[in-house]
Amino acid sequence: MSQNNMYRWADYYDLTQRGVAGDIPFYVEMAKQIQGDVLDLACGTGRLSIPIAQAGLSVTGLDLSVDMLRRAEQKAAEAGVSEAIAFLQGDMRKFDLQKTFPLIMIPFRSFLHLLHIHDQMKALTCIRQHLAPGGKFVMNVFVPNISHLYEESEKMSLRGMVPLDSGEQIAMWDYTLYDHFQQLAEVTRTYERISPQGVVTEKIVGRFTLRYIFPAELHHLLRLNGFKVVQRYGSFDKAPFDGRSSELIIIAEAI
Repeated sequence: MSQNNMYRWADYYDLTQRGVAGDIPFYVEMAKQIQGDVLDLACGTGRLSIPIAQAGLSVTGLDLSVDMLRRAEQKAAEAGVSEAIAFLQGDMRKFDLQKTFPLIMIPFRSFLHLLHIHDQMKALTCIRQHLAPGGKFVMNVFVPNISHLYEESEKMSLRGMVPLDSGEQIAMWDYTLYDHFQQLAEVTRTYERISPQGVVTEKIVGRFTLRYIFPAELHHLLRLNGFKVVQRYGSFDKAPFDGRSSELIIIAEAI
């Protein structure tokens, strides 16, 4: 994605990324139960930081993208919660905030942006160092489905159509190239703005890579880095995690 498209990319991301069904109420409820400062890693445009602040809690949002953070700050100001949120530019693999948090979260599968095991371990080390005694670390990832990985490889897939108040729509397309040996998915994402007459008026293309992770692998990784899983769910309505689950929600504590 070219530099001159970066802020526009943040706009499109904010308009189209609705998360996983039920994730905002789940994370807000977790924050309300713990009643302390929250660290939201890979906070993006504040999709979760802002609702948590609106619930009366103090939030620190960390993200690598300055453009995402700029959009988050604008939204927080519009929501009247700027004073409750500190948005910081930083890398979840190497941050030092000089404080601990009773709740640290990596929502919306953002842990998958760490592409190597040593990156994942660095991030978990930082998280453990910033977790208050008795604190909770919460994250969610999708569960890889072998047949879906095969079916979606090297194909253009429509991920969604988002209507705008103007009568326009945004179409979001993904072309995914998998490296199953490295467990990598390189995604080329295209946003198309479509007029009420059905004409594409703007198109922006970007690329990102994810490293998908299997549930047993994640459990071992957490244990290796000083965490124990105290609860896991297969959906944000707290359904049990089982072989039919497409999402894995983990609640962990430091050992």
